[in-house]
Amino acid sequence: MKKQWIFILSFGILFLLFVQSITSFVEGIYILELLSTSLDEKVLAVLFLFSPVLLLLFGKRVPGWLMWVAFIAFILGRGVIPYLDTFGRMLSAGISTAAGLVLIPIMLVTFPDARKNSRWLIPAQGFALAVGLSVLLRTLNFTLDLSLTSEYSWIAWLLAVLLGLTLTQFNWQPIRGGAEPGRRITGAGIGVLAVLTLFYFVLSSPGVIARWTEGSYQLIIILVSLLSLLWLFSTFVRPGWVYEINSGLLLVWNIVFTLSVLATILAHTISFPAAPESPAVIVGSPAWYQQIPLLFLLVTFPVLFIDFGIFSSIISDSQPTPRKLALGFILGALLLVLSVFINIFSNVWGYVEPISLFFRNKFWFAFLINLVLIALLAALLYKRKIYQTGAENQRSRLVWTALGLGAIFVGTFFAALLTDRGTMPAPDTDSLKVMTYNIQQANDVFGEKSYKEQLKLIKEVNPDIIGFQESDSTRISLGNNDYIRYYANKLGYHSYFGPKTVTGTYGTAILSRYPLEDSRSVFTYSDQDEIGTAEAEITIGIEKITIYNVHPAGSDEAKLVFARTLVDRAGFKSNVIAIGDYNLRGWEVPYLLIDEFYKNAWMDVYPTGISDDGLDMSGENRIDHIFVSPHFLATNPEYLLPPESQTDHPAHWAEIAWE
Repeated sequence: MKKQWIFILSFGILFLLFVQSITSFVEGIYILELLSTSLDEKVLAVLFLFSPVLLLLFGKRVPGWLMWVAFIAFILGRGVIPYLDTFGRMLSAGISTAAGLVLIPIMLVTFPDARKNSRWLIPAQGFALAVGLSVLLRTLNFTLDLSLTSEYSWIAWLLAVLLGLTLTQFNWQPIRGGAEPGRRITGAGIGVLAVLTLFYFVLSSPGVIARWTEGSYQLIIILVSLLSLLWLFSTFVRPGWVYEINSGLLLVWNIVFTLSVLATILAHTISFPAAPESPAVIVGSPAWYQQIPLLFLLVTFPVLFIDFGIFSSIISDSQPTPRKLALGFILGALLLVLSVFINIFSNVWGYVEPISLFFRNKFWFAFLINLVLIALLAALLYKRKIYQTGAENQRSRLVWTALGLGAIFVGTFFAALLTDRGTMPAPDTDSLKVMTYNIQQANDVFGEKSYKEQLKLIKEVNPDIIGFQESDSTRISLGNNDYIRYYANKLGYHSYFGPKTVTGTYGTAILSRYPLEDSRSVFTYSDQDEIGTAEAEITIGIEKITIYNVHPAGSDEAKLVFARTLVDRAGFKSNVIAIGDYNLRGWEVPYLLIDEFYKNAWMDVYPTGISDDGLDMSGENRIDHIFVSPHFLATNPEYLLPPESQTDHPAHWAEIAWE
């Protein structure tokens, strides 16, 4: 068992560091492209993902030096990520990802005794361990991977050292060709990367599912951690149970999981207004029955561990030549690239015409491709193995395994329970400080990560209500980082994320010292970006105040539809605060329509648009606004311009009072 754990740890660290690298790699490309809002030559960096083509250069054997060069490039590229700027992170993560895509297939055929008893499960056991570790690292830092921060970068270096030590136990001899048909090896290679794609998309940061569904973050995190580690432990206690699964049961399990994932997404996918005259679509809290697919997803996902064991064992058992090994991983890399683009196009469909238009409102599409392919490949390639009895692990060693896995789960469990507590006191008052803040997915005007600086600015302003725009970062294009959850927990505020990730908006979230009531999202006609407005109420004393956080975009017609909807919906409310990045200037028709019913905090205090200290916000610069009901008193409005705002928009706040 001791040696078995060495190999499990090796694969666990490999898969964990690999998914961290590809996460940072894709995020870096996207952030750099975000600055131009269009595709350019930087997207060619995805060629890093086709590094398995290097295996074609070798006939029957891979030289030992290539394995160690790949390992060194892998750990160095991953290790330096937290210290670099966005371009540097993209480049180093790309090198690490490329090296990982060479190292993974080589390691699958070089760990010894792969065909002995339950050893064929070792890569799958490592995969389960990687899921548990990734969930822990994310949960400890409110969804931001702790080891990807500069303060805790030592975690990655420690893991890299452990990986290096475990690799000394591998059989680093030239790969010898086996008799397995090439099509099975190719299918297995595709399957390995398809499963790792889902690890990257979802399981490495399962909090994203909470943003798909508005489901319980705590429940999702705890179940994914528990079932991953429980599956791993069960393969030690009674490894024979995996061998009892026949191909029919495996296919049914995969089908149920596939349908659960798709139903989970589709249950929260909406039909957007098709024309300017179409009524707005209002989405409140999900009904209980919308969360049924989510529960099935959470209890059936461990089938991926078995699928991974099937694919990896075909490669391990057959000992294919490098050229036989290459094709499956090249095709798997192509699938990964296509999946990434499909997922991103479902969000930026208005910017990469005509290709991206097809993917509007198809967040589910990339998952469908990978899940169906995994289910089919597992069913076609699966051959039941004969389990040899007498291989159960000693009880004393099982105790140490339970303690180690238990420690990972306990850490995750309590970190999850301490999330989203809303601890900031909410005083009874007759005024509020409100802030609108387009955070550009927690990046500054230069495209560098600035979430720490943004948090510091928010603490200095000390607002009671914050409206964030461009805040839906809980997707693969932005590292699956939930900055709204991070900010809310660091501040102790209550939060409403706004439109769910599956709807494809750029995000309109609300944070508040006061509990948010009756939160909902309102979607209006759009022709470039999905226009989703977040709404919620707060109660202070006897006053009920309605908060609107907006971010319209697209054509003049789409913005006018938005403005009419806002005025119509707010018209029935006595106390209104409507904040956001309106993308509207003072002379545009939609702005004038809103201004007819509500007063602009800045213009009410400074009618010329120029502040007493000479800040000129009278022209093109002012598109971030705070509108309030006419009877509210606006005082002390402020704009903080980039780069001091730590984003590409001004930060804007004001004090709003009432009698």
